[in-house]
Amino acid sequence: MTPDAASLDPRTTLARPDLAEQALEGLVRADAYLPVRPMHAAVPVADIHAGRDPASERIDQILFGEAFDVLDQQGDRLWGRARRDGLVGWISASALRPGAPRPTHRVSAVDARLPLNALVFAGDLPAADLSPVGAFESDPVAVAERLLGVPHSLGARSSTATDCSGLIQQALYACGLAGPRHADQQAELGHAVDPADARRGDLVVWLAEPGEHSWTGHSAFMLDDDRVIHATGHHGAVVIEAFAEADARCRAGGFHAPVFRRLQA
Repeated sequence: MTPDAASLDPRTTLARPDLAEQALEGLVRADAYLPVRPMHAAVPVADIHAGRDPASERIDQILFGEAFDVLDQQGDRLWGRARRDGLVGWISASALRPGAPRPTHRVSAVDARLPLNALVFAGDLPAADLSPVGAFESDPVAVAERLLGVPHSLGARSSTATDCSGLIQQALYACGLAGPRHADQQAELGHAVDPADARRGDLVVWLAEPGEHSWTGHSAFMLDDDRVIHATGHHGAVVIEAFAEADARCRAGGFHAPVFRRLQA
């Protein structure tokens, strides 16, 4: 079924009043429709911003080897969509190279020269740092535990710095699972579980009221029955914390009561 314009998420829809990608013709109104130009990240981590100005809010990042579909260029800034997680924004042209080659491996070590889940070819890094594309880990929480101590930074989503939803996303990617970028999207993953039945691996999301920011809530993994692992600005890093403490702080900050989602049976 083809979505209608009202159902399209503006965060992932490559369209403005003056320009939209060709695939959206007939779905959204724009002055012109053009095909995207595939490119890929040529630096370890590249920031994606909400606006053309690099000083605007950072909303996402792409990792080495990840594709970015470009629709517009203004000076040294490119407007398009990160293919892996779908977010639309502006990126520096110097961070990208033409084309979107099909990698053979992903970075599976957290201490490699390139960040976890970067996309490469055999021989780009030592074999011990890599896993073949399609070979995944089985426990997202175990991946998150390897990132303990990684600094918290809003808009980041790598093993060198991350926000809360970025930590969840990277752990899910390492396990071959869907990893949307935002907390509200992550709150739709899997199926709901009763808080009393929460267990290791369940996703916990405190949703926030909309505001003048891109973040939509706070995401964490249950580490066990009464602890979470999450990237938090309060502690400035990826940490393990008692669920009760994290819950009280989130609610005091105006977040909604948490929802619990089981990602795997």
